[in-house]
Amino acid sequence: MKILGIGIDIIDNNRIRECIKNNKFKSRIYSSNELKLSKKTKNKVAFFSKRFAAKEAFSKALGTGFSSNLSFKDIEITNDKKGMPKYVDNKKIIKIVQKKYKIKKFNSFLSISDEKDYSTAFAIIQSI
Repeated sequence: MKILGIGIDIIDNNRIRECIKNNKFKSRIYSSNELKLSKKTKNKVAFFSKRFAAKEAFSKALGTGFSSNLSFKDIEITNDKKGMPKYVDNKKIIKIVQKKYKIKKFNSFLSISDEKDYSTAFAIIQSI
């Protein structure tokens, strides 16, 4: 196993607080599943801020940023049964990672955290 990429991001929660008032912003950045999950949480700003940071961190771990073949909505964050955040392995992400790193299998890891003013995320992409 080899670490292929790491990425970190921090976001000012006030920036997201303002942005999520705009439904066009939310539909451009977050998947339909993420939008559904957001309805179950009380702290919407923390929910959206952490996911925004997680998407940025993943794009940095890829080393590509957001380009013509990768959008914010392609990177989806969910939680396992115990609440641990994780990236959803969809076909497009799998194809992008496989092509970029010339591998067949990989794992991605995510850690997210927030405080009153900031949210942060740390991503790792690892070959299997």
